[in-house]
Formats: sequence, C-alpha cells, structure tokens
Amino acid sequence: MSDANDTNSSKLRKYFKNLLNFSQYDAKTILYIIIFIVLVILSLVLLYYIYFVDSTILYRFVIDWFVNPIWYLGFFGILIFIVVMAIQGLIVPIPSELVLLATGIIWGIFGGGIMGIIGSMAAGLLCFYISKKGGRPVVKKLVGEKAINLADNFIHKYGMGAIIIARFLPFVAFDPISYTSGLVDMDLKKYTIGTFIGSIPRAFFYSWLGSTLGITPPVDLASLPLAEIEAQSAFFNNVLLIILAILVVMFVAYYLISRYYGKKTENEVSS
Repeated sequence: MSDANDTNSSKLRKYFKNLLNFSQYDAKTILYIIIFIVLVILSLVLLYYIYFVDSTILYRFVIDWFVNPIWYLGFFGILIFIVVMAIQGLIVPIPSELVLLATGIIWGIFGGGIMGIIGSMAAGLLCFYISKKGGRPVVKKLVGEKAINLADNFIHKYGMGAIIIARFLPFVAFDPISYTSGLVDMDLKKYTIGTFIGSIPRAFFYSWLGSTLGITPPVDLASLPLAEIEAQSAFFNNVLLIILAILVVMFVAYYLISRYYGKKTENEVSS
C-alpha cells in the first residue's frame, strides 16, 4: 500500500513539474501561453462575479457597452461591432451567443443575421489563432499527448463536417469550438469555410431571437423597473448557463473517450 502511494505521489510530482516547465518553447510561444492562461483566469473570475455577486452585470454590459454605443454611432457602429465581437471571443463569460442576440436588437432579423456572420468570422479566426499559438502547448501538458492525438485523428477524419455541425447547433458554444479547433491539427482553410457555412443559420437564429425580446434601442437602464432588468438579466444568464452546461458535458465525454481509447491503444501495443 505504501509503495502504491509513493508511486502515485511520484507521478503527481512529475506531472506538475512537467506542467510548469516551458523551457522547450521559444519566447513568442511562451507569450501566447501567458495570454491564454490570463484569459482563462479572467473568464473564471467573471463567471464568479456574474453568478455570485451581481446577476445583472452581463445584461447591463451588453446594453451599455454594446447595444447603445453601436446604435448611436450608426454606420460607424458596424466597425465597433466587428472589433467587440472579435474581443468578446477571448472572454468566455461574454459568449458570442449573447452578442448575436444583440444584433437582432440593433439591426433586426436580416441585418442582425448578416452582421452576426461577419462578427462570427472575426471572433472565430482570432480565437483559433490565439489557441493554436498558445493553447495547444498548455492543453498538451494538462491532458497529455494521447488525448490531443485522439482529437487530431478525429479532425483529420471529419474535419470541415465536424466544424459545420458544431457551428450549426445553436446552444453548442461558438467560442470554445474556435479554441478547440486551434488546439487540434485543423487546417485553416477548412476551418474558415466550415465556420462560415455553420455561422449562417446560427447568426440568423440568434438575431431572430434577439428581435423577439421587445428591447428597442437606445435602452435607458436608469428608467427601467428593477423587475424588468432582473427578468432580462435572468434570460441572458440562463443562455450562458445552458452553454456552460453543454461545455461541461462535452469535456467529460471527451475525457472519458480519450481515456478509453488510450487504454485500448496501450493494450493493443502490449499484446
């Protein structure tokens, strides 16, 4: 029993030693790794704040920093939208799905759908690039090379089709799919085409949903009853909660599948 504990303890120390060792990477890669880790930490802090400190912050943020400024700027608001859409992709608790809802509020179903496609492409490509440069080394250390190889094999086999399906399903989070695509050995051209095709129905779905909320910009939050703000905030937070729940399920499923195929491969090699 003691020998088993010593072995497990040794494996754990070796795992964390390897986890914190970045000496094999150049300075540029280490910079991307730091950016990736900071974004993850920032996302977790924001999640805590949304659910345990101020449940209305997400709704207020979308209205005050997105809907109203873009509405007031008119045509030039389109440029701001593209920049904001790209930046929000880097912060998980501000999911693109909520920003796509806002496009329906600002521009209606058709205009919101078109803008949603443009914004989705900007966010998708930025997340893909950051993840490919900084996230893959981190994830490889966290889950091991075998788990990454399993994902690589899946992408090589299904590639663009997997991206289109993932993008098409409304409540499968957009940004984490972008990050995941960057983590695996995904061809940029296939990723871009798959993202574009899959973004079309998704963007129009959320722009339609946003147009049905009955929110007419510009929105004066100070004049709204607290009950209405809380009701709209609850809707936004529930969308985020559904997305997070699906993410957890996907992560657990992937972990279990990677463990299963890892053991299966080891048994085949040993036999």
